Amino acid sequence: MSKKQKNESSPGAIAETEPPTTPDPVADPAAEAEKFRDLAMRTAADFDNFRKRAAREKEDSIRYANTSLLGDLLPLIDNFELGLEAAKSAPDAGAILQGLGMVARQFRDFLSSAGLEEVVTEGAIFDPNVMESVGHENSDTVPEGQVLRSTRRGYKLRDRLLRPASVFVSKGPAA
Repeated sequence: MSKKQKNESSPGAIAETEPPTTPDPVADPAAEAEKFRDLAMRTAADFDNFRKRAAREKEDSIRYANTSLLGDLLPLIDNFELGLEAAKSAPDAGAILQGLGMVARQFRDFLSSAGLEEVVTEGAIFDPNVMESVGHENSDTVPEGQVLRSTRRGYKLRDRLLRPASVFVSKGPAA
């Protein structure tokens, strides 16, 4: 017996093993085709969702592009209206008051065409989503939870709140 044969037949010899078999992807072409069809369908659906989301985000960015500008204009609106109210009490200010009133009307029309709306507070029930309570007062005529008066106007840009209205809320009749 040769040395090589002796090693192979000895009890301590390492037996050669076959390499593990891997499943042949070509063995079941129908299953493979279904897997790739499913992958293609999912990819197409994901792309369609991405396209819709991108279009929606683009539309929103265009729709609300003026948010910062309009937000910066709100203090100007407040001060202009305060000046207009002060001019009403001044004697001999009829012509100036009429001109300022026309400018104020044009300004409001321009802002509403840009999508700015005032939050309605007069006679409304307090809504914490669009109003900010700065105080509560007793009232014999206004029911509890209803707005008594507004100290600062609130504004919305289309359906988004730009600035909440500051209001006093009724506590109802004094006990």
